[in-house]
Amino acid sequence: MTEKNEPSSIQVESPQQQYYFRTLICFAAAGTLASYINWSNISLLYSATIVLLLIYAFATFHFTHKQDAETLVKSVRWLSYVDAALIGIVLGFTNFSVLPCVLFLTMIQFNALISGGLKKLMEDNTAFAVGVLISFVFHAPSFVLSTSIEISLSSLIGIAAYFLVYAVYMHNRFHKLSIAQKQLENEQKWHKIRAYKLSRYLPPTVWKAINQGKDETLQAERKKISIFFSDIKDFSQLAEEIEAEALNELLNHYLTEMSKIVTQYGGTIDKFMGDAIMVLFGDSNSQGVKADCVRCVSMAVAMKKKMRSLQLEWFNQGIKKPLQIRMGINTGYCTVGTFGTSSHLDYTVLGTQVNLASRLESAAEPDEILISHETWSLCKDTIMCRDKGEIQVKGFAQPIKVYQVADLRKDLGKNQSYFEDRAEGFSMYLDMDKIRNYDKEKVIESLEKAASRLRDKVIV
Repeated sequence: MTEKNEPSSIQVESPQQQYYFRTLICFAAAGTLASYINWSNISLLYSATIVLLLIYAFATFHFTHKQDAETLVKSVRWLSYVDAALIGIVLGFTNFSVLPCVLFLTMIQFNALISGGLKKLMEDNTAFAVGVLISFVFHAPSFVLSTSIEISLSSLIGIAAYFLVYAVYMHNRFHKLSIAQKQLENEQKWHKIRAYKLSRYLPPTVWKAINQGKDETLQAERKKISIFFSDIKDFSQLAEEIEAEALNELLNHYLTEMSKIVTQYGGTIDKFMGDAIMVLFGDSNSQGVKADCVRCVSMAVAMKKKMRSLQLEWFNQGIKKPLQIRMGINTGYCTVGTFGTSSHLDYTVLGTQVNLASRLESAAEPDEILISHETWSLCKDTIMCRDKGEIQVKGFAQPIKVYQVADLRKDLGKNQSYFEDRAEGFSMYLDMDKIRNYDKEKVIESLEKAASRLRDKVIV
């Protein structure tokens, strides 16, 4: 009667634990029946029942201790019915003495409710009733509610011992569960930390799909997306001029700042290739081909502006030659998904349009953003571009028409908030959106002072 109703419910006790509890029940039932025997005229039926109860507990242990978990659940369920039926037989043989009836029935309800709920309660009580009916076949009860002190004491001692042992068992089990819960919480904590660390090595699209168990959605498919490439001009030469530690710090700082901008505009970083960055727009969470294209070009403009502040920062760190980036963008149909072998997969994009974006980046001048005609046609209403004619790129037989990105249209004209210019002995970078109110007068004073001195100076 200590089994659990379904495999999905609380885990069934082991066969050894079942044996201990069933032995207590059988001894309590056997003691109750023994106290009812008239020892001057011993009943063969009662003696056989007592022997049967003691053998039953031992036999069930040998029957169940080698069974697998699934079979054990079924076996223990049926054995609990036999337990209830045996109790019904014993109580019938004792003419339903008051205290034993109350104690054993309480035990049946307790075990049924704790192991299987109301359904198990009905099943065990039905088995108990069957046991009572079986007792009528071998013994005609007098239906005199006996209150014999011997019968009551033997039942009380047996059932009390059962509940005390069960209480100790449950206390130990709850203690083990508490320890297991703390271990599980610690494991979950470490899993979250490991998952966070792992997520930084995977594209957000891949991580989200795997984390939600939807990695089948990563299968290759054709999509019209915008592809962005950028790299730092003469980075290899810089690597020869400064120490490896300083170079590593500089590169990580650059990639961190660029990644923040990618996240801000909703792009997906496909990969870092040294100082080069490849970003996709439209592979996931697409807002439409046109909107994806505009976000991609706007991101490139933001990166170009950010490089101005980084150049000043690096100059103050001792890097005299300003680092400049080249950027190329193309929009077209590509194959997006996972490629590789059963042991190693990579989520990326393939196709001619990807190659064109890379070629445009290589053809761009320092601090220049080159885009294809397809990209220009989608973003021209939002982005101001200059026609640069046609260029010949490697891998393409026909010349490619390209455009140079100037700025966002909203930042030009009377609402222009971004200014930059450069000449021999002169360099200016002004982003009014980032100037704080308390710095405004200081900036104006600096500009007026520089302009005044420039007017008064005679340049030969």
